[in-house]
Amino acid sequence: MVDVSREEITDGSLVRSLLFLAAPLVVQNLVQVAQQIVDTFWVGRLGGEAVAAVGVNFPVIAFIYSAAAVVFTGTQVVVSQRAGADDITGGRRTAFHGLTLAFFGATALAVLVIVGADTIIELVLSGDEVTALAATYLGTYMFGLPSAVMSDALEGGFVGWGDSRAAMYINVTSVVVNIGLDPFLILGWGPFESMGVRGAAMATAIGYTAGFLLALALFLRGRDGFVLTRETISFELDEYREILDVGVPTGAQRGLSQLVRVLIIALVSAVGGAAAVAAYTIGARIASVAFIPAQGLSGAAQSIVGQNLGANNPGRARRTTWVGAAIAAVGLTIAGSVQWFAPELLVNAFVVDMSQRGFELTVDYLQILVLGYWAIGAMYVFNAGFNGARRTKVSMVAGMLKYWGVRLPIAAIGALWLDFGVHAVFWAVTISNVVGAIGAGLYYYYTTSNGMLKQAAEKAGATAD
Repeated sequence: MVDVSREEITDGSLVRSLLFLAAPLVVQNLVQVAQQIVDTFWVGRLGGEAVAAVGVNFPVIAFIYSAAAVVFTGTQVVVSQRAGADDITGGRRTAFHGLTLAFFGATALAVLVIVGADTIIELVLSGDEVTALAATYLGTYMFGLPSAVMSDALEGGFVGWGDSRAAMYINVTSVVVNIGLDPFLILGWGPFESMGVRGAAMATAIGYTAGFLLALALFLRGRDGFVLTRETISFELDEYREILDVGVPTGAQRGLSQLVRVLIIALVSAVGGAAAVAAYTIGARIASVAFIPAQGLSGAAQSIVGQNLGANNPGRARRTTWVGAAIAAVGLTIAGSVQWFAPELLVNAFVVDMSQRGFELTVDYLQILVLGYWAIGAMYVFNAGFNGARRTKVSMVAGMLKYWGVRLPIAAIGALWLDFGVHAVFWAVTISNVVGAIGAGLYYYYTTSNGMLKQAAEKAGATAD
């Protein structure tokens, strides 16, 4: 895989830098989605209720995991700007502070969720037959949260430095361990006892731990100057504050958007039952495969924007966002064509024993989602453009409007008042994606035309040592 140096990021081919920095991130996202798909595949062997139990946890865990977005984005953006300004020691110091912040924050959060797992699930599925299974999965999964968030902090540092391959190695290790353990812990292959959904969560937690150990080893050994050194180790409040200032809006955005997804799950359960929940779960998992190119481009664009602002190249930072958004929109449109023409094959690959109603709902959801894929890709990169400029509050507001101002009202009114049932939820997802992308693009054009990136470059230069 071709390397992209910091010099190329700030003064080379923009398209080449985007694509080659994004490539390892695409692989990374691919293996993460593969983890979700394989988990769903093996859990699907246990039946529809087990799939629904894991599906309920998908938005719940994503909501809890928004803490990781704080340290990942905060660490990545600050490291990228310091690397662009040649503040090597400052970039390393930021990574160490991100790591320690992740340890203390994620450990405390994991303990709270483990203690309250039953209560959390009952808020979403009170009285549902899958409640006990879902609570078991959530409580077990949380044992891997500290390792996952600490790993994310170091990955953010590596990506911000321009080394996306390190993040890929870390994630591949985590997923390979998880996938390898799945059939043994879920179904009880060989000498292992069958643990069902608990085994699925345990395999994921062990995989996260393996990934973190590799991340820590790479940081201790060093890659391209990104290494833990004696002068890197400190506990400075200003460093933590800077990471939080950049990362908290992103974490809030993720948390608030995932909270909507939790409410959506509750709505789907109320109007459609377990069949609808399973359909929503499978649809979301399959659709996540199509998001891979956009997620990779978003991560690459965020680092490239940050480094160019640190190097006082605001014009290049702006071009990065527009080029990345165009590539992501086209890529997701192409990927969605497979989902549009062959949804039945995708559904059958996931669950072998699914009700006819659940099957039909899943097919409908997949085809409705495709109509908004281009918008998902574009919005990922527009948010990266704002985040790389430390304007993470803009991304937060855009996310809140998308989920709370458009998606949730359309879903609730359509499903409960207009009596369109679960299909109102499906259409609400696509409509909110389209509205969000158009709004983010227009606002990015407006703010960059009025000097937003120039101001960000000046601020980035002022904060470098």
